Parts: sequence; structure tokens; C-alpha cells
Amino acid sequence: MTAPGRRIPGRTLAEPTAILGPSAGWNRVRADLERHGAVVLGARQDDWRPEGAGARRLRALLGHDWERYRELTHPKVRTRFAASRVLLKFAAAAALGVRPQSVELGYGLTGRPCLRGYDGLHISLSHTDDLLLVGLATDGAIGVDAERSDRVLYGSGIGRHMCTPYETERIEALPVAERNPALLRLWTLKEAYSKAIGLGMLFRFTDFGFSPDRAPTDLLRPDGTPGTVGAWAFHTVSFAGRYTLGVAVGDAGFGRTADTAAATALDPAVVDALVAAQNEEEPQPSARRRG
Repeated sequence: MTAPGRRIPGRTLAEPTAILGPSAGWNRVRADLERHGAVVLGARQDDWRPEGAGARRLRALLGHDWERYRELTHPKVRTRFAASRVLLKFAAAAALGVRPQSVELGYGLTGRPCLRGYDGLHISLSHTDDLLLVGLATDGAIGVDAERSDRVLYGSGIGRHMCTPYETERIEALPVAERNPALLRLWTLKEAYSKAIGLGMLFRFTDFGFSPDRAPTDLLRPDGTPGTVGAWAFHTVSFAGRYTLGVAVGDAGFGRTADTAAATALDPAVVDALVAAQNEEEPQPSARRRG
């Protein structure tokens, strides 16, 4: 398993941060995001239950998600939906230097969340049992996924529907005790990558893979040959002694956004270029017709 902070294609991932509630200190989150370009936050759902916010404040926090929240009828689903969105908004607000109520979420065709009006900060969301997981990245797209480390996948038949021929061969070559943990790591990595690219379960898990028996440095084709070299960083880490996390961070090719604060989000170089272009389009005083 990849250790927290281990370098993978030139990039590192800080150890996941436990967020105990809205009043938790967010300084570490901002520092880790600035240093690594991506952070992963884990929280207990009970620490973010919507009942403690009050209806008026919860409505302000959920924004456009308020009506969707009201339409949910299953109590557990309703609570998880609200708690995960509030956590995500607090995390994004901490990185952007704005109030959580001002953060609005949008959704792609497959349900992938994004931030409205802040395209320099990428987000991802996952949950399992009582764990809520949030990923933030400035390098490029990010996907996160979590599974209980004691979940049994090997021998259940699920491997036939998620493993490439190369992965199946490598897993079967492992000692018996290592096969299920390896399959869990593969599952979370595949979920994370498919979320990052916005395809979700539309991308068949048998069409791409990773190395089950070593650090996941590259995406692999079904035959085990490299599919992405340097374009993505993949990580698997454990969290809270109970969960296996998979993280995929893409490189958009534009470099890292050093300052995520919304108030200074515009790159000075971009502003200068726009101003220069506008000045070139305007006629010079000497060329203007005299009245």
C-alpha cells in the first residue's frame, strides 16, 4: 500500500486530514493544498448532521441543493446528502477564502459535483458507512473513493466484473491473505479515476487497471502496458484504521494554482494580457478623426 506522502510521478499527497466539525481549524487544509496541490479530508457524518444547523441556516448552506434535499424521503439518505454537501462547502470555502453560504455546487451529466464560478479548484465527494470523504485539487481534476477495509471482495465474483486480465493474473499470484486487500485498492482507485474524469460507472472497470502488487504509478491497459504516463497521480492510503482510500489527481497542464483565494483568483499575467489586447483594439489618439 502506498504510504502517505510517498512521491508518485513527481507529486505527493499529504496524509488525509480528519475534520471534526465546522469549527475545526482549516489552516492545515490550506497549507497542504498549497504545498501538494491536492488534499483529502475525512469526517464522521455525525459531526456534520444537518439537524444542528437549523432549517434557515441549512437552507442558506445548501443553496440550490435545498429543493433536492427536501425531495429526499429516506431519512438516512437525506441526512447523508445534507451533511456531505455542507462539509464540501465548508472545505471549498476554506480554500477559497469565502463564506460557505456563497459556495454553489453544480453537477455534470453523471452527477459529478463542481464549483460554480471557481474553475481553479476541483472537488470530489465520496462516502461509505459513517465516513464522508472530500477531495480538493488545484493541479487538475480529482477523484476520491472510500471502502471499509474489512469489506470482502475476493471470492465474491465481483473480480470478474472489475479486473482486467493482467490484474486477475497478478492478484492470483499474491499470497491468499493479500488478495482481498489488493482487490479493495483496485476498486477504490478505479472508482476515484472514473469520478475524476466524470464518467462514473459508464467506464467499464475491465477496460483499464492498475498494478495490484505495487504502488499505482500509472493507469494500465488491460494487458498491463502503461496507459497514462505522468498525466495522473494515483494514491491508495488507509484512514482511521478502518478505511481504504483511493485518490486520482490529474495534471491539466496549466501548472498549479498557488493562490486559491477568490479575491485574488485572477492571474495578474492574464489581466495584463487582456488589458493589452483591449488597448490594441482601441484607435490611438493620433489616428482618431478630429472634429
